[in-house]
Amino acid sequence: MTEGDRALVDRFCDMMAAEAGAARNTLLAYRRDLQAAAEVVVSLENADAPALRKLGEAWTGLATSTVARRSAALRRFYGFLFDEGLRGDDPSAALPRPTLQRPLPKVLDTQEVEAMFVEVEARAASGQPLALRNLALLELLYGSGLRATELVSLPRRALRQGQPFLILRGKGDKERLAPVSERATEAVRQWLPHVPEASSWLFPSGKSHLSRVRLFQLVRTMAALAGISPDRVSPHVLRHAFATHLLAGGADLRVLQSLLGHADIATTQIYTHVDAARLVELVNTRHPLATDHR
Repeated sequence: MTEGDRALVDRFCDMMAAEAGAARNTLLAYRRDLQAAAEVVVSLENADAPALRKLGEAWTGLATSTVARRSAALRRFYGFLFDEGLRGDDPSAALPRPTLQRPLPKVLDTQEVEAMFVEVEARAASGQPLALRNLALLELLYGSGLRATELVSLPRRALRQGQPFLILRGKGDKERLAPVSERATEAVRQWLPHVPEASSWLFPSGKSHLSRVRLFQLVRTMAALAGISPDRVSPHVLRHAFATHLLAGGADLRVLQSLLGHADIATTQIYTHVDAARLVELVNTRHPLATDHR
């Protein structure tokens, strides 16, 4: 990447952080994708449409999702340069536009989730601190639909007496409320005495908090104890289960969107596939014309 490119990428990332509230990991991802493009076109600053068309050829063999992400990063980058008057044109129309199919989420049924709870609760009954911690983690993952990062970075006093919800700062640095069940509240209450008073985190580990990788490992272990293939389970799969089972229970899609912290309801709509039979039944039994035999 040329010196000129580096300066422009720095300005772009500064804008993304200040105006779009992009998180550190998001900014690092933008830098990586722009660097990858610069290796092909040589100069992002001076690249024209023919140069950008070469990216489609150079990226042949990459996953469709990777090509789509890199193209999106470049479109935003060139849009920024054009808006700021740093370029007189926006050549991003020449970038590849692969068609993406959103993958259906992996889903655990209620019996499988219950089996995990049976095993984890049985071990927590011993009063062993780590067993109590694992139960609190599972209750918050499945009971509140938290993202892995949101869960492991919860402050020590995240749950307050008489407050049945968490105030979370999720993607895009946006705040949302997440419900906390009585079960989760009780699990955290039992775990809290084992958290050092000096800790800033509800789930401490070393000098910081539990890592996402460690949480992933713990969740897979819980699944294995319940006789479920660990390959099928992750913190995000439990978040999917939270959403899927709420929808099956009659939750409104807009409410679910709010609970999950989705900026776009299209992201939430992916969960409707898992309960198509119930939706068809609702149309047949609740639609005003369902009982009209004219």
